[in-house]
Amino acid sequence: MVRLLVKQGAEVKVVMTAAAKDFVSPLVLSTLSKNEVLSDMFAENTWANHVQLGRWADVMLIAPLSCNTLAKMANGQCNNLLLSVYLSATCPVIAAPAMDEDMWHHATTARNIATLKNDGVAIIQPGNGELASGLFGDGRMEEPEYIVSALQHFFQKIIAHY
Repeated sequence: MVRLLVKQGAEVKVVMTAAAKDFVSPLVLSTLSKNEVLSDMFAENTWANHVQLGRWADVMLIAPLSCNTLAKMANGQCNNLLLSVYLSATCPVIAAPAMDEDMWHHATTARNIATLKNDGVAIIQPGNGELASGLFGDGRMEEPEYIVSALQHFFQKIIAHY
């Protein structure tokens, strides 16, 4: 997804949670985005970045949105850089959930998604397919091409409005 966004001319800044580093290397995302990957709230040069990033971005895309981060966002928790940027964001926020089927269909997840929607977060509904656990079902993050297309559509609507 980062590669596709950069190819479309987007300037991408990646903020990773500690758990995200278990799935993909920050070096890979730094190379693809051509920007330093941020993850530590208290790193020497990133202390105020959560405010700067929240004001810099034209849109904040959270993809994949884990069940854990979803719950924290819905409850206003702020214990990492990603959540700090989210709570500081002055731009639209779009999230693409990704989790196992049972988690996706849980009543708590539905409540948390409803809370985010009520707070103005646009949700790209997950699809059906192979999940990180190896199971198949609902909860698979939409394909990167679909998410990039949704972002293009989002910006086309803004341009058409002006």
